[in-house]
Amino acid sequence: MNIISGKELSARLREEMAAQIPSLEEKYGRKPNLTVILVGENPASQSYVRSKAKAAVAIGMTSSTVTLPEQTSEAELLELIAKLNEDDAVDGILVQLPLPKHIDEDKVIDAISYEKDVDGFHPMNVAALWLGQPCIVPCTPKGCIEMIESTGVGIAGKKAVVVGRSNIVGKPVAKLLLDKNATVTIAHSRTADLGAVTREADILVAAVGRPLMITGDMVKPGAVVIDVGINRLEDGRLVGDVDFESAAPVAGYISPVPGGVGPMTITMLMKNTIQCFETRMQNK
Repeated sequence: MNIISGKELSARLREEMAAQIPSLEEKYGRKPNLTVILVGENPASQSYVRSKAKAAVAIGMTSSTVTLPEQTSEAELLELIAKLNEDDAVDGILVQLPLPKHIDEDKVIDAISYEKDVDGFHPMNVAALWLGQPCIVPCTPKGCIEMIESTGVGIAGKKAVVVGRSNIVGKPVAKLLLDKNATVTIAHSRTADLGAVTREADILVAAVGRPLMITGDMVKPGAVVIDVGINRLEDGRLVGDVDFESAAPVAGYISPVPGGVGPMTITMLMKNTIQCFETRMQNK
């Protein structure tokens, strides 16, 4: 069993990006910019936003955070997004989710220019992903693929099972695996005899949001296991969707929680911001 450390892989990728920024600045006259919008005072969201801004600055990009009060209206938020869409100095726009209940998340995602949509959630980017066209790929699925590839295990021809069917992780990661020529099955919490399905998987991605749902007896010996889940138990422990203790001895490679997919998601956000910057600059 080998642990796929998202922390270590992230550090290597961020070093590569940091080395890239000066040449981009030299070529285009400025650095890539990420602007993050935070509405309200959700402590988890505040913490995520801080880590995103910190990561951007650490690799040499510029970053700004716009913090809005909880009672900000949907119209005010949409007006701000429209301004940022027009602002030539902004390359990536990220609205931290979840938003307060009175704001329609879909409306907000649709309002972000798809060329600045660093989350890859805009319908134009989602459509392009499924049509196999150039697009901005959502950060977590993109990170999962990087982690699988970092093991050196080839994806082509392998049986991959994705447990989870969300639009944010399950579906896009399945499509990315398909694009790499894996034979892909999407399973979920209602799959009959889930263990029989997951035991077939050479590559298993757990993104179902249920703590410790995938146990060691559901893992094929030698499989690559990517655990996307982040769940807090009643005793305060942070665990994934995979029961690491029972699955790790069976798996060939496994990602831990914490320290696995989490750091990679933020690293892919940096990669997407650079991609948005370069695409915009080249299209001028």
